[in-house]
Amino acid sequence: MARVSLEELNSAGEPAFVAALADIFERTPAIAQSAFGKRPFSTINALYGAMSDAVRTLSAEKKLDLIRAHPDLAGKAARAGDLTAHSKAEQAGFGLSRLSDRQFETFERLNGAYHNQFGFPFVICVRRHTQSSILSQFERRLRNQQTDEVETAIAEICRIAALRLDETVEAPDRLKVHGQLSTHVLDTFSGRPAAGVAVSLVELSGEGQEQPLARAVTNKAGRTDRALVADRPVPIGRYELRFDVAEYYSRIGAPLADPPFLDVVPIRFSVAEPEGHYHVPLLITPWSYSTYRGS
Repeated sequence: MARVSLEELNSAGEPAFVAALADIFERTPAIAQSAFGKRPFSTINALYGAMSDAVRTLSAEKKLDLIRAHPDLAGKAARAGDLTAHSKAEQAGFGLSRLSDRQFETFERLNGAYHNQFGFPFVICVRRHTQSSILSQFERRLRNQQTDEVETAIAEICRIAALRLDETVEAPDRLKVHGQLSTHVLDTFSGRPAAGVAVSLVELSGEGQEQPLARAVTNKAGRTDRALVADRPVPIGRYELRFDVAEYYSRIGAPLADPPFLDVVPIRFSVAEPEGHYHVPLLITPWSYSTYRGS
């Protein structure tokens, strides 16, 4: 999807302005039209504020229209490819377009139950969630009252729009929509950062399945060259970091038992704040390890 600068938007005529931002709020160009009259915008945060204000002031019926403009999660439209470019990228990036038949049937069942109860599709910002987290949200939100669920859906739509806007508009500032997950390894046996430790990150599902997310090797500072997750939300869910400690100590010639007491060290943790900065370090010796949540 093409990017446009904030300066270009400020100088554009209404048709070009609306065309550039028409699907920031799904199939609802009226939100962009409302924001056009409030130009110029000095920051992307000001632009987002104008667009989200327009949503909050919609009538009850128009809010329902906005919710109904969104597709079902992993629904028939997704399988047929009948989605906007934004929705297609979001569902494909999350993996909803590659569900097994059994998983597809689960989403179809929940989508049907939700439609029957509320009369509109279940809307959630998929980039902030793992599949397990989405299924949990389905179960929780099915217990909501109608008025509460409308406001919850609108809040999720605004989160979706913020991510879309941040990746569409180039501006001096950025919206606070991205998190980060990083690590470092300190060898307290040798008294130095641990260089050359292989690190892998996997997502854990409630069904015991694992989804590999990242692999890296620590550098001279004991850190990975890049964060394991960056420039996007860190989805709500359960994860495991795995550190190949035995290989590291064998390589530097540390005294080890045969087989080594510590082999691959796993650290399981959960993420509840997708826009948070999570730093999960490892302090090791050949016989022990510890960790904590940094930032």
